[in-house]
Amino acid sequence: MPHIDLPQGLPGISSGFAFRPETAKPMRELAHILLHEPNSLTAGERELIATYVSSQNDCYFCQTSHGAAAACHLGDAGIVKQVKIDFTQAPVSEKLKRLLVIAGKVQQGGKHVTAQDVEDARQQGATDLEIHDTVLIAATFCMYNRYVDGLATWQPQEESMYAQMGQHLASEGYRTPSVRLSAAD
Repeated sequence: MPHIDLPQGLPGISSGFAFRPETAKPMRELAHILLHEPNSLTAGERELIATYVSSQNDCYFCQTSHGAAAACHLGDAGIVKQVKIDFTQAPVSEKLKRLLVIAGKVQQGGKHVTAQDVEDARQQGATDLEIHDTVLIAATFCMYNRYVDGLATWQPQEESMYAQMGQHLASEGYRTPSVRLSAAD
């Protein structure tokens, strides 16, 4: 049960966005730029960063919806699961592993990131833009996760709903809401 009177039938962050559309617009735009627009990191890699941070924050809605988007981009839900369990053993590039170290440290607190973490990522080919965007994705998802969980939004457990949402996010991005889903769907 949400802590405030949020619109019914909208899962997770969607209900907060519908409650306050004027704050939703810049939040959607930021997610779109970070996760969907062209970048030297693939959309799948960026979704994995968002998924990993959300799993570390124990935000079911965000880790599941962004994990579904990552799986759509990567064509493999197993990689998503492995990243959440132990990214050091996941079949992802060494560069992404070093960026996930940075993301995990941002999730704990920005001051946990060290110059050595950044150097390790650079040694694996990470650019300043990729390091910047990793930090910003991690910081942004800490905010999104706390927004979703702090309002106690409805977070359905139906995997098929998240698969549909992941397909929408992977193909359309974040500027437009996905299809309205209700408890009956």
